[in-house]
Amino acid sequence: MLQTPYYLIDEQKLLANMRVMDAVREKSGAKVLLALKCFASWAVFPLMAEHMDGTTSSSLNEVKLGRRKFGGETHAYSVAYADHEIDEVIENADKIIFNSISQLTRFEAASAGMTRGLRLNPGVSTSSFDLADPARPFSRLGEGDPAKVEAVLEKISGFMVHNNCENGDFALFDDMLAKVEAKFGHLFGQVDWVSLGGGIHFTGKDYPVDALCRRLKDFAERYGVQVYLEPGEAAITRTTTLEVSVLDRLTNGKELAIVDSSVEAHMLDLLIYRESAKLEPNEGPHRVMICGKSCLAGDIFGEFSFEKPLEIGDRISIQDAAGYTMVKKNWFNGVKMPAIAVKGLDGSVRIARDFTYDDYEQSLS
Repeated sequence: MLQTPYYLIDEQKLLANMRVMDAVREKSGAKVLLALKCFASWAVFPLMAEHMDGTTSSSLNEVKLGRRKFGGETHAYSVAYADHEIDEVIENADKIIFNSISQLTRFEAASAGMTRGLRLNPGVSTSSFDLADPARPFSRLGEGDPAKVEAVLEKISGFMVHNNCENGDFALFDDMLAKVEAKFGHLFGQVDWVSLGGGIHFTGKDYPVDALCRRLKDFAERYGVQVYLEPGEAAITRTTTLEVSVLDRLTNGKELAIVDSSVEAHMLDLLIYRESAKLEPNEGPHRVMICGKSCLAGDIFGEFSFEKPLEIGDRISIQDAAGYTMVKKNWFNGVKMPAIAVKGLDGSVRIARDFTYDDYEQSLS
């Protein structure tokens, strides 16, 4: 049995999501790119690359990782490129998408001869979190004035729009896209490609994939464009667990269990968005608060139900530990960083990467 803590990526579950990617690509004509900001564990890129068209990025490092470890199309996007990194970005990308007209103009000469795009901000989104809302007031994410965008059309060949956030409701997606078209549709017919970004949870249970495909195909035909999607969570949802062990038990008004992991260090988004971790089946008469081992008072995974009392040494599998978790893991308190393990299609489990004291030391100076 592997030593906890470790993230466990299950390739059989990953393959189920990849088959949905295949269906979307085939039925809609859209291309799908893995959003590396959500998931960048390249140990499983060979499997994913058979079912996706490439990657999209948010930084120079992600561009390089996509080029070197995934292949296919490599799209570069960043909220802002620095002068000292733009040449290396261009060297590693097939398309470069600028966040603003200012950046497009600044790097027009450097990117001459390259496929270029511009991010649009339609002013509407599906996000229920202000923190993550790309269309929030005073947003810096993309250009929102169609007249200003039209003035630079000769410099670009496509657009990127990202306004869906964990959206598992096709009707809501349809409505959002209609609003995007109402604002920018007259520009779409003048370019070659449009990326509709990520956040469309089309691998979710009972999602109407066929309806999505028809909508995407209709969009592509109406404007004569190649459509791109940039799934992050949709690609890896339900594929990965964080495996932890109980280190101690306490009672302080509630039953508490301390595990050999940390929310702040290993599942940071739970703290950022004030959410609970997921455990399955989460049933039984014994209610326990699962706590991390860091010194942060609020380092708590959540409260869960168990069939029998937890004992020191018991293993717990925390669900959905891939998206926006592994890419955010950190060395807070010097807590041991979880290893990354892969359960292969044949059922065997291998350690793809372990982290040691040397990794901790070398992350500092």
